[in-house]
Amino acid sequence: MPASRLNRFLALAIAAACAVGGAVAAAPLGTGTAAAEPFTMNGIPPEIPRAIDGAVPAPPYPHLRAIPQRAEIPGASHRLQELREAILPSPTGDIFFDRWAPDLDRKRPGQLLATRDVTSTAAPLVTVPIERATQIKFATRDAVGRPSFGTATVLVPRAAWRGRGPRPILVNNLPIDSLGAACTAGYTLATGGGIASGVTDFIPPGTQLGLFRGYTLIVPDHQGPRMAYAEPVTAGHIVLDSVRAAAHLDPARFGHSRVAMTGYSGGAIATNGAAKLLGSYAPDLVGRFVGAALGGVPADFRMLLGSMNANLATGLLHAAAFGIARERPEILPLANHAAQWIATSPLKNVCVIPEALAGGTFLPMQVLSNDPDPFHSPVAERIYRITMMADRKAEVPLYIYQGTQEFWIPAAGARHLFLGQCGLGANATYREVFGEHVIAALLGFLPAFDWLDARLRGIPAKSTCPR
Repeated sequence: MPASRLNRFLALAIAAACAVGGAVAAAPLGTGTAAAEPFTMNGIPPEIPRAIDGAVPAPPYPHLRAIPQRAEIPGASHRLQELREAILPSPTGDIFFDRWAPDLDRKRPGQLLATRDVTSTAAPLVTVPIERATQIKFATRDAVGRPSFGTATVLVPRAAWRGRGPRPILVNNLPIDSLGAACTAGYTLATGGGIASGVTDFIPPGTQLGLFRGYTLIVPDHQGPRMAYAEPVTAGHIVLDSVRAAAHLDPARFGHSRVAMTGYSGGAIATNGAAKLLGSYAPDLVGRFVGAALGGVPADFRMLLGSMNANLATGLLHAAAFGIARERPEILPLANHAAQWIATSPLKNVCVIPEALAGGTFLPMQVLSNDPDPFHSPVAERIYRITMMADRKAEVPLYIYQGTQEFWIPAAGARHLFLGQCGLGANATYREVFGEHVIAALLGFLPAFDWLDARLRGIPAKSTCPR
């Protein structure tokens, strides 16, 4: 983008930020959405989106003769499908993660597509002695039910399982929270680590502790090949299909044992999605799942727009919006030229640290939409409803924990999730721990793990739902 146009865009962005803040003062108390919601969800004057598109030209993303399989949108215009391809992550150079099999529509969810041994690169990273690390690639379904694929790493410890029954499985849904295809735990375990490796792949040490206790670990790349950060349906499908695929890999070892799953923050999105989709998407697995622990859970995206927009968390919020748009392209027509420039630039491949640092811009998301009130648009309302999955009961006992002092992912969202699941008849437990997001992750880790250990040892969960 030319410097003069960038300067004009920045000036308009500042004007929009002032408009977002100023609109709350203009609204009469007790009337309208602005008085009921955080001011960061306010609309902006319609002249600003028009001026931004006037100042910023459309990005020159490529015209394609044929739309790649990963970018196809049945019934959509050719140009919209070209835009979707342009915002998807660049290939890693490893066909295990990059290649879309042309016959995915003929594969059952969980059916193995490829396997490989990655013990030599994974063993030094997980630190606990392992017998084998196997990466699996399997068929799954994307957010709208179309054929896709997933990848995961199956880690078997050398330590014996000393509990009753076969060695159990713990699915560790790590907080990937990234847009680049090289930012996943699977890529790290296959390559031995690098600049794209996430700190949260190893801290808190969920994988290590699980291996030490004798569980088989499955670590899914739950954002999928499109790196759909924050999309819970895609993530839930991949988590559940990773368990099916492990059973196909070795039915005797992985096909009958108890299964539990855990996840914090972005990993909690995947755990929440899988728990709520278990009964409808994978009823064959209901009898095997014994517990799901999720903490720091972003359960309500409408709430998060109010708490994360236009502050130090705004970089992660923008990344999540782009991630969901990769799987739900009905969002793409809301993106103005500035948003399209960002989404098709090298920023589409960033990992979590650059995303977090982008919060220093304090850029309101309204600046990136051609709708002056995007958070109240029909598309937004539909996304809130679909991603919240409030009408779906988890067919597995839940342990939900949250920091009392959370300010970007408020504890109110986790409380509503707990009470909503209680209302549907789920077996659920809720705990609050001291701290904001990072402190709560550390303080809540061991109690959640001990709860999971009891489930994997065959001790039934006791619900703490109010009667």
